[in-house]
Order: sequence, then structure tokens, then C-alpha cells
Amino acid sequence: MQNQDHLRHQHHPRCGWALSHADKPFYVDYHDTEWGVPVHDDRHFFEMLILEGAQAGLSWLTILARRDTYRAAYDNFDVNKVAAYDAAKQEALLADPGIIRNKLKVAASIQNAQTFIAIQKEFGSFDSYIWSFVGGMPVINHWKKMSDVPVSTDLSDKISKDLKKRGMKFVGTTIIYSFLQATGIVMDHTKDCYRYAELS
Repeated sequence: MQNQDHLRHQHHPRCGWALSHADKPFYVDYHDTEWGVPVHDDRHFFEMLILEGAQAGLSWLTILARRDTYRAAYDNFDVNKVAAYDAAKQEALLADPGIIRNKLKVAASIQNAQTFIAIQKEFGSFDSYIWSFVGGMPVINHWKKMSDVPVSTDLSDKISKDLKKRGMKFVGTTIIYSFLQATGIVMDHTKDCYRYAELS
């Protein structure tokens, strides 16, 4: 079905970043089906937080190409399991060629899982917490071209600051802005992209 969708949409105008790797169906499919779509699932939020943090200093293509191996390594991003990872599990992750083997990022993923659970307990869900920053409604932007899209905003500054205060790592404002775009809290498809009309 995804291949049929890809064929049906392959000539649609898209955001410049998706066209930059038009030869990678999984990358284009991510743009077409997931990026900018509002998320309300805590497991998905946790996955994107870990993947966006892993991206720091790297390209999104590098991370997205490893998404399946990340899911396998991280128990499908079950936050309770990740929060309980011990030293032996950390060593196993650092030996796994399917993920980014960075000691600080791996340690942060476990600490972030523990903070994520604390947020869930305080707010009832991470979903309730994160959407409260935008009053429960996505921020719909109307950028003409890719160069208009910012790398951070006052909103990402505010959320980044709050997450850091709560103990999360690898949640700088640029990482958080990417996270907001990825989870549809901010809709940043450019006006010349076919998804802009569908999501705005």
C-alpha cells in the first residue's frame, strides 16, 4: 500500500528537504505520511524525542535510516523499559552498530525516559504536557519556501528550557523545534508542498 501511495504521490510538489533525498522512498514517505501530522500518542512522542536527540550533529537521513534498528534496540521505545535500563544494557547499546553509539546520547536516552515518566505522572500524559504549550491547537505556519522556516522559535526556547529544568538532556531549542515539526505541534510544510493544503 505504501508503495502504491508513493507511486501515486511521486510527482506531487514537496518541501525542499524531502526533495533533497527523493531517491530514498522511506525519507519521502516520512515527509508524506508523518511529518507535521499532529501526534497524541505518548510512545510516539518518546520515540521522536530519542531520535531527535540522537540526530544532534548528524543528518535526519542518518537517523531515519536507522529507525527500525533503533526500535529493536530500544524495546520499541517502551518508556518504562528504557527508564529501567542498567549498565549492562547501556554497554549493549554502545556495542550495537544499528544505532548511534554515543555514550552521552545513550545515557541521556535513559535519563530522558525517567523524566518523561515523571512528566506523565504530573500531567496525566506527556501528550497533555506538550500540547499545553500551544493551548491544544497546532501552530500552522505559512512559509513560502524552505529558507523561510526557522530552526528555533520562542516556543521551542520555552519548551527546551522547561525540559532541561526537569532533567532532560539533548533537548536544546533546535532539537525541540525539529521535534515540534515532526509531531505536528508545529506545521511547517511550505505553501508549495501538497501536504500544506491537507494539513492547514
